[in-house]
Amino acid sequence: MDSSQVTLRLEKGVTGFRDGSDPPVPATDPRACRVAWYAAARAARGQVEDFTEQEYPQNFHSAAISDREGIHIALFHAHCPLVAFVGGRRYWYTGQFQEPPAWAGVLGDVGFVVLSAARLLSPLVESDTSALSAAEWRQIEHWRPETLGATLFNSWD
Repeated sequence: MDSSQVTLRLEKGVTGFRDGSDPPVPATDPRACRVAWYAAARAARGQVEDFTEQEYPQNFHSAAISDREGIHIALFHAHCPLVAFVGGRRYWYTGQFQEPPAWAGVLGDVGFVVLSAARLLSPLVESDTSALSAAEWRQIEHWRPETLGATLFNSWD
């Protein structure tokens, strides 16, 4: 079965929000993201242009590799080992997700889940959101993201 047809379960904390009484949301170590990105650059026979750590209110790190094909920009989720590829740098993302390049598989080899554009552009209602906290639902109701990608990679405050 095509993995894009499998329902994705969003775990508690994936939006970066929590209730004050909840434990802290998990964190993806920026160093691990950086190491994975350098491995990807080697696989791409390219060069790391930059790696920018997450800054509030964004819940993602961003990075760029240049190779013969051009510039590839990835978002590394700051709370889960998820990666998305986008067409350009923005403050937040809604529909700008792109299919990962062929060499992005190396990110999966080191523990990251590389999400397809089809998955990221799918409606949020097609994902299993049953584990999300009340705080996360308040943010979703306020910001009204239409896609999974806009929910996962957000700049909500």
